[in-house]
Amino acid sequence: MNRRPLIAGNWKMHLTLAEAVRLARAVAETCGACPDRDVMVAPAFTALAPVCEAVRGTPLLVAAQNVAWEKEGAFTGEISPAMLTDIGVGLTIVGHSERRQIFGESDAMINRRLLGALAGDIDPVLCVGETLEEREAGRTFAVLEEQLRQGLHGVSSEQMQRVVLAYEPVWAIGTGKTATKEQAQEVHGVVRRFLAGKYEKNVAEATRILYGGSVKPENIDSLMAQPDIDGALVGGAALQAESFDRIVRFR
Repeated sequence: MNRRPLIAGNWKMHLTLAEAVRLARAVAETCGACPDRDVMVAPAFTALAPVCEAVRGTPLLVAAQNVAWEKEGAFTGEISPAMLTDIGVGLTIVGHSERRQIFGESDAMINRRLLGALAGDIDPVLCVGETLEEREAGRTFAVLEEQLRQGLHGVSSEQMQRVVLAYEPVWAIGTGKTATKEQAQEVHGVVRRFLAGKYEKNVAEATRILYGGSVKPENIDSLMAQPDIDGALVGGAALQAESFDRIVRFR
């Protein structure tokens, strides 16, 4: 199946408002010249509304870095799906390893966020990935399958059309280490087989699975050449227009 590639930049806790708008405009120009792939950026919450306004009318997709599962209420520090759609945001990252590892978000909480996003007309990018200790213990596939099983609990085959998955080995995020193209492909293949077992083959074949973990201009081409890698979730290299431009223009 011909899955449309998705290159996503996660800006994390970086960039002032002016810097975010400037970078978003530069990325919008790049994605406008690459009509055969989707491009997404995920600014900090403070920059979401200005970025959405700055790129309105362009193909650039704007995502949040997280989302709450309730429409409103006493949830200090959280942002609801309705608040995101109100300013033009259509996607959100959920389950990023930094949310799991640093802020203690459980699989059950991540599942609530994912279901809340879907109910609120926000398309989720669900991140999964193993730590170095789990990989060295030979538990990579077991860990990923449990994260997927719990993270996708209650998600129907129809809803899966709106879900993107991202495999991010925790040991490769921000470390400069990258899974080899063979390691990444092996895991992506396992994830796709899991989807075929949980849903149907056509759902597995249609779902986009991104790779994240020290993605750089130097390794994007070899990663994207793998049959089950449908894009990238990019961290540090997404903060510079030139490096992200090269990643978007993978060949």
